Amino acid sequence: MDRTTTEWNISLNMRATVLAVLILAIGLGLWEGFNQVPAMAGGGGELSEYQKLMAGADETAKVPPPSEILTRAWEELSNPFYDAGPNDKGIGIQLGYSLYRVLSGYLLAALIAIPAGFLIGMSPLMYKALNPYIQVLRPISPLAWMPLALFIIQDSEASAIFVIFICSIWPMLLNTAFGVAGVRQDWVNVARTHELSSLKTAFKVILPAAAPTILTGMRISIGIAWLVIVAAEMLVGGTGIGYYVWNEWNNLDLTSVIFSILMIGVVGMLLDLALSSIARLVTYQE
Repeated sequence: MDRTTTEWNISLNMRATVLAVLILAIGLGLWEGFNQVPAMAGGGGELSEYQKLMAGADETAKVPPPSEILTRAWEELSNPFYDAGPNDKGIGIQLGYSLYRVLSGYLLAALIAIPAGFLIGMSPLMYKALNPYIQVLRPISPLAWMPLALFIIQDSEASAIFVIFICSIWPMLLNTAFGVAGVRQDWVNVARTHELSSLKTAFKVILPAAAPTILTGMRISIGIAWLVIVAAEMLVGGTGIGYYVWNEWNNLDLTSVIFSILMIGVVGMLLDLALSSIARLVTYQE
C-alpha cells in the first residue's frame, strides 16, 4: 500500500469518526428534547416512578431521555456484581450467566460442527446422505426446541445451553463444509503425491486453506447465539441478561430496560470484534 493510499484511508477514517459523533450528538439531542417527563398537573410534588413511566398527566407514555439512562448506567456499572437476592443481581452477574451459556453451547457446537463439516466437505457421499437432514433441521427456530428441551432435560440451564448449541451448529457446519469442498484439488493431489496421510492432509493442506471460511461461520454463529440467549432467558427466567430485561419491564422500569438493551448491543459487538480479530490472523494467501 503506497503512502497516498494510506493517507487517504486515514483521512477517510477521521471524517467517518467525526460524522459518526455528529450523528450521535444530534440523535441524543433530539431524543432528550422530545422525551422530557412532564410536570404533574397542578404543579404539586415529585412524580412517582409509575407516573414518570406514564408521563405524568399526559395520556401518552414517553421513552426515558438519555440523561436518565446515563444516570442509571453509572449506578449499575459502578457496582455491577452486587447480589441482593434471586431477583436483584448486578448487570455484571447477569451478563456473566448469559456469556457462560452462550460460550458453553457455542464451543460444544464447534466441537461437533467443524469435524462434521470436514467429513461432509471431503466426502460427496456424506454430503448427499446428510444434506436432506441439514436442510430440514436448519430452518427450525432455535426457540422452537425449548419446550422439548425443557421436557427431556428438565433443567432450564442445560436447556438454554442446548438451544445455543442447536442455533450455533448450522453456520459453522455449512461454512466448514463449503470451505473444505472449495480447497483446490491440485493442492490435495500434491499432498497425495508426497504420500501424506488423510489426517496430515486435512491439517496441513485443507485446514489452512479453509480456515478463513470456517472462522466466518464461527463469527456468524456467535452473533446468532447472542441473539437467541436473550430470548431464551426471557422464556426460562431465573438469571441472565434476557431475564434482566424482562424483569425490569415487569417492574415498569423502562430506563433499566433501555440500559440493558444497550449493554446487549455492546457485548454483542465485542464478541463479533473478537472473532473478526481471530479471522484476520488466519487469512490465507495462495
